[in-house]
Amino acid sequence: MPFAPTLRRAAAAAVAVLAAVSLTACAGAATPSAGSDDGSLQTVTAGKLTIATGEPNYEPWFVDDEPSNGKGFEGAVANAVAEQLGFDAADIVWVRTGFDAAIAPGPKDWDINIQQFSVTDERKKAVDFSSSYYTTSQAVVALNDSPAAAATTIDDLKKATVGVAAGTTSYNVAKEQLGEANLSVFNTVDDVVLALKGGQIDAMITDLPGAFYVTGALVDNAAVTGQFASTDGGDQFAVVLPKGSALTGAVTDAVDALRDAGTLDELQQEWLSDAVDVPVLK
Repeated sequence: MPFAPTLRRAAAAAVAVLAAVSLTACAGAATPSAGSDDGSLQTVTAGKLTIATGEPNYEPWFVDDEPSNGKGFEGAVANAVAEQLGFDAADIVWVRTGFDAAIAPGPKDWDINIQQFSVTDERKKAVDFSSSYYTTSQAVVALNDSPAAAATTIDDLKKATVGVAAGTTSYNVAKEQLGEANLSVFNTVDDVVLALKGGQIDAMITDLPGAFYVTGALVDNAAVTGQFASTDGGDQFAVVLPKGSALTGAVTDAVDALRDAGTLDELQQEWLSDAVDVPVLK
């Protein structure tokens, strides 16, 4: 996952676009698959779908840290998946989990988990993934008065002090692209943001929507200055399920149906913005 379990954010340029629009305005295009009403799905609680996410959660992924309101990109996607599986909103039970605990081996007390989990081969050893519901890239947030603000290449960025959260896709990309010499590694993305605000680091790396949220709502004197190219099209976010879950196939089918119906694209346009042209670091 590009973002650690706490900070999921949107573009400053997209703040005005991220209005509170209900799921019903966007997610009705796909035809629901067989769901809980015929008893065909094995869930933690019969007749209910237990969905886990992190705490706290931020825009644009969730709004007001309230998953049940169906607002925010992942809140809307979760509700759309549940509806596709045949569950009404009243049949969804929301719970909170840590990011690392969610992708650790072992039994779970939830059916699905959604909190910007990127798909990796290592994680697949411990949990199942649905097909991807969103693809993003990793971006750089730099203080306006720092050396990183003028960086247009990866070599330029290597001259700055860059913060990143441990155990995240952002860390993996930063380590691969920049090496470790100028990296400052923190426990969480919240810690990275605090370090940026305090001037302890020149820049930070996180997913692109999160980068815009950082500059739009958290750090005044910073800007999104670039993003990393990705040969596979970017970081793929998917729904996490317990390893060997009987629901994996059905959830994957639900995500695929939402993609084919154009619902995922509609939700991305509603809650995320691709309007800002962020240069790719060479």
